[in-house]
Amino acid sequence: MRRVIPHPGLSVLLVLVWLLMANSLSFGALAIGIVIGVLLPLFTAPFWPRRPDVRFRYGIPYVLLVLWDVIVANFEVAAIILFRRSRDLRPQWLVIPLELDTPEAITVFAGTISLTPGTVSADVSACGKYLLVHALDAADPDAEIARIKQRYEERLKKVFA
Repeated sequence: MRRVIPHPGLSVLLVLVWLLMANSLSFGALAIGIVIGVLLPLFTAPFWPRRPDVRFRYGIPYVLLVLWDVIVANFEVAAIILFRRSRDLRPQWLVIPLELDTPEAITVFAGTISLTPGTVSADVSACGKYLLVHALDAADPDAEIARIKQRYEERLKKVFA
């Protein structure tokens, strides 16, 4: 059975993003947002063979945690830039072994790492079992990998169970 709105969550998100981009809560902006929110998921539905099983009761706390971490990391990176010399930095390439197995979960994980200032996801291995991440300042790479896995990946396994 084909649904009129194949991905309702995506449709609502598209409408909200459109209203934020339009910077207006007028009837016209809302109408265009609804058109985009309905048509875009309809046209992209063939590329989504299945909907990911997302447990929102774990997803909402995860989003709040990421927002908090982004705020804290901004201050940490600002302190590094303002008060440390560049030769004192210890940039590292981190190879993070992945326990996540769905493309959606790996994408959210990589996006979370890139959103947090001071780290950026660079690549996913061809086998999908490793994520290459660059850290601006990581004195102990193993501890940084363990922190990222514990802080984000463990929670994402509950979100995308």
